[in-house]
Amino acid sequence: MNHFSDLRSTLGAVREIAVVAGQKIMEVYQRDFEVTDKQDGSPLTEADEAAHKCIVARLQELTPDIPILSEESAGIDYEQRSSWTCFWLVDPLDGTKEFIKRNGEFTVNIALIDHGKPVMGVVYAPVKDTSYFAAQGLGAYKQIGRNEPVSIKVTDYRGGPAVVVASRSHAGEAVKNFLQRLSSEQGEPKTVSMGSSLKLCLVAEGAADVYPRLGLTSEWDTAASQCVVEVAGGKVTDLQGSNLTYNKSSILNPFFIVSGSGNFDWKAMAKDAT
Repeated sequence: MNHFSDLRSTLGAVREIAVVAGQKIMEVYQRDFEVTDKQDGSPLTEADEAAHKCIVARLQELTPDIPILSEESAGIDYEQRSSWTCFWLVDPLDGTKEFIKRNGEFTVNIALIDHGKPVMGVVYAPVKDTSYFAAQGLGAYKQIGRNEPVSIKVTDYRGGPAVVVASRSHAGEAVKNFLQRLSSEQGEPKTVSMGSSLKLCLVAEGAADVYPRLGLTSEWDTAASQCVVEVAGGKVTDLQGSNLTYNKSSILNPFFIVSGSGNFDWKAMAKDAT
């Protein structure tokens, strides 16, 4: 998978897989559907299952030697996956709460992880028919419908009123504290609420300066969009400044900050907010 031409052709194939999975999701989205609860209390719909089956089948056909970890196959224990150096990390429907609300802010996330780092990422928003995708050495792009993909890059924030993206379903007290301190030090920020991994993609395309995630997420929530952000010139780091890594014994991410290419110390502000 390290060969340049392989990465390019595989990225194209994965983009198509994400679109097909999105079509499966839309078939459910456009009619009545039931919602059940997983063991952790998070919601599950038949769209999650349909997208999962579609993606897994097509990835197995595309790369039969590369294992797959999907949110809907999270029962694979660490003893089994600890030996994986390269694997697909998938969230078939990121933003199930947004799907249930029918606000369109949900995505299909597919990432390729190599030695703990996301080296390819595809994020597809079915309602918007919009893709964000990237691979190491190939650039980061946004594509709307069948229009030509457009290269994207992050902003270079150096102070002043910032554009901050926040979770629509998971904003909490820590984020409010973060915004208050940012306002007092840099001027009143503009806040944009968004669901799913689209939050990270807003930073990747330069539409927002920062996204503070001061709450729990899982690895499949962030891997694909982290790749897009990093290839677009940005950072996805924990509150100590280290890049998020993947295939840990715990599938949970630490709190993190998504930011552009400037040297502003976001992590200090986030630490004080928690």
